[in-house]
Amino acid sequence: MTRLLDGGATASPAGVVPAGGPPSAGDQAERDRRYRLIRSAMADQGLDALVAFAPGWRRENVRYLTDAPVRGSVALVLLPAAGEPVAFSVRRADAAAIIAGGWVTDAGVLELPEAAALTSRLADLAPKRVGVAHGELLPVVLADALRSAVPTAEIVSATALMDDVRLTKSTWEIARMRRSATVCEAGWRAFVDVLEPGLPEYRIVAEVESELKRLGAEDNFMLIASGGDEVRGMTPPGRRLLEDGDMVRTELTPQMDGYWLQICRSAVVGEPSDGQRRSFDLFNEAVDAGVSVVRPGVTAHEVAVAQNDVFRRHGYGEYCTSQYTRVRGHGHGLHLDETPIIEGNETVLPEGAVFIIHPNTFTPLAGYHVLGDPVVVTKTGAEILIGTERKLFSTSEERAS
Repeated sequence: MTRLLDGGATASPAGVVPAGGPPSAGDQAERDRRYRLIRSAMADQGLDALVAFAPGWRRENVRYLTDAPVRGSVALVLLPAAGEPVAFSVRRADAAAIIAGGWVTDAGVLELPEAAALTSRLADLAPKRVGVAHGELLPVVLADALRSAVPTAEIVSATALMDDVRLTKSTWEIARMRRSATVCEAGWRAFVDVLEPGLPEYRIVAEVESELKRLGAEDNFMLIASGGDEVRGMTPPGRRLLEDGDMVRTELTPQMDGYWLQICRSAVVGEPSDGQRRSFDLFNEAVDAGVSVVRPGVTAHEVAVAQNDVFRRHGYGEYCTSQYTRVRGHGHGLHLDETPIIEGNETVLPEGAVFIIHPNTFTPLAGYHVLGDPVVVTKTGAEILIGTERKLFSTSEERAS
């Protein structure tokens, strides 16, 4: 039964909720696959129920369970070990969107601080052990409401459970991420096309955002930096005006159909300097090294070491440390920054894992440099998901061609 409930009480009048209809055969198969994987992991951990919590900035688990975009500051899905899930949001339009998607046909409006719509459902299950994904982000009012609803139950974190389940992407998911890849490429093209002396950084981002939204992107995470070898990192765009000889760096990360994918590139306004060319060669060698070790079962640690060893071999090992950089890449999916590719992270990357390899860091050659490609782990190694050439772009070369 498809219904939208106010406070968990009565069904909405006819016509309020858009008709969702059943998912397509492919969507239904993907939904069933996800629920099967989650419930298997729940059984392994002795969980009778799972609550997936989505604050405004971490919505990936609710999206994974519903395949519906949500915009509210608080949204949740309650998945019992057996039976149908129920979704909640503080935003009525989210509940309607979830029902329209067809994966979850029971959605309610969550009214805080009581959260009665959620707590009554949870209490009815009488669970002995409850997992909460992103429970570490729960506001106190919700944490207290959950505890009051099931005072004798053990409540544990299910964040790692959901991270592990989402790590392996299905062919259904990778097809969506390929659509994200084409938008990445178009975004980079728009970036390069607009570069010229005197242009403020914010205008570059405006042009890119316009193109991405024209192509249907739901969102975009983007950082930028311009200048010479004094640049130590990237930030949101500012008013700085481009100058001849600047290297302009960006991480460009559009979201399509829920899925984020990133391209990392740098371009020079005018002709590249010798230092900028040498910097590109160093970073390109590091990306190649990271790609070369990818295989099912490789660890995030091993991918990071392969990249860092290139810097060490050329005498730039100190710039691989946390003083100059954060990660050597990270996972992609329904969250834009998943498994960190960093030394010491022994997370195994299975076939179907998707992540970007980017050894972004500062060196004295040309300042902070940005270069990287997203890959999917296949049976035979890494498949690069974008077709944009990996080179040091320059406006002189691009406009001469």
